[in-house]
Amino acid sequence: MEKTKIAIIGLGTVGTGVANLLLDHGDRTARHAGRIPWLEKVVIQNISKSRDVEIPAGVLTDNLNEVLQNPEITVVAQLIGGLEPARTIMLQLLEAGKDIITANKALLAVHGPELFDKARQLGRCIAFEASVAGGIPIITNIGQCLTANQVTSLHGILNGTCNFIITQMQEHSADYEKVVKEAQRLGYAETDPTLDVNGADTAQKLSILSQLAFGVRGNWEDIPCKGIDDLDIADIGFADRLGYRIKLLAMAKLVDNEVEMSVSPTLIKKGSPLAEVQDAFNAIRVLGDAVGPVFYHGQGAGQMPTASAVVADIIDTVVGRSQITFNNLELWSENNRPRSMADAGQSINRYYLRMQVIDQPGVMAEITGILGNNGVSIASIIQHKSENQNTNATVPLVIMSHNTTETAIANSVTQFEQSENIETKAVVLKVL
Repeated sequence: MEKTKIAIIGLGTVGTGVANLLLDHGDRTARHAGRIPWLEKVVIQNISKSRDVEIPAGVLTDNLNEVLQNPEITVVAQLIGGLEPARTIMLQLLEAGKDIITANKALLAVHGPELFDKARQLGRCIAFEASVAGGIPIITNIGQCLTANQVTSLHGILNGTCNFIITQMQEHSADYEKVVKEAQRLGYAETDPTLDVNGADTAQKLSILSQLAFGVRGNWEDIPCKGIDDLDIADIGFADRLGYRIKLLAMAKLVDNEVEMSVSPTLIKKGSPLAEVQDAFNAIRVLGDAVGPVFYHGQGAGQMPTASAVVADIIDTVVGRSQITFNNLELWSENNRPRSMADAGQSINRYYLRMQVIDQPGVMAEITGILGNNGVSIASIIQHKSENQNTNATVPLVIMSHNTTETAIANSVTQFEQSENIETKAVVLKVL
């Protein structure tokens, strides 16, 4: 059986998993590829560092040129994170005639147009299944399996770290900071978890999925984004009483040929598939105009789920499927007429509001008046009776709205902040 020589750039967590799969399961990968994906080179920074994988002699190198200048290496898994030097290395690999597999979602979210244009110019391809949702084959499914459909919406839990944190807060009434430390101990969260918990990681992944599903070309930083870093255990409790669970939800929806996009903590009805996604799992619900709703669920991060997606891309590239798909999809291409992002202020949703208010006559009338003047209709209210006889005692007030616009809610909150009867800024969460 013929060989296709492979290189890996970076031997971190994912790179180690990919190397193990290629070395330990060569017969399996060869059977699926019709040829042997042969691990020829692994490029790392520190040759002397101990590794969790036994690399054959002569394979490890700290010299990228051993890959760039070897015409027999035709497929490269570029598995280093961040923007630089990842971008520069990608461009060098393309110029050297290599087809590339990557798991770097930040790189694609920021430099996707440049990299994909360069690959097309040079007759090369970029495969990126592992960039979103780990082992869930969502890129392939949206980009290939659902191409008979116009995707009309997608909703996704795309960050396993956030979902683990929220699950622990829900199940154990645990404090946010305590759960973050536990997530770090288990390896779900980085030493600095900011990009996970502030929603940036999810927004980058959503931008890639939206390019596939809708042809949206835009800066991922323009996606309205709210993370879980200020999520209060009180809101998790009230959501539970109302029959909901809170999830960090990525949403993209086609409305009048524009695409509404957002990332935010969202109340989802208990019993629905997305609401029941637990711990570090990911899930995506895709709605197609022909197929209807389709649900994908699985490990969204971790060494082997992500490595599984990378090796699947390696096999597809060795076979030649990735090249055909890449050329036909024309992702981030000027040949496609891109859809634009819709005005977030006009997005229509239901909302959850919680505020601390003074427990005295007239306060409720003031609040309902503000909402009514802004066109916000109330669906339900939870109001606690104060146990304090003090006339200035405060109580939590929870309001669920009917469908209304983002702007209407924002205007209401601004007016709440001007009231002497409302002690805290209103917590605002979307309701799916």
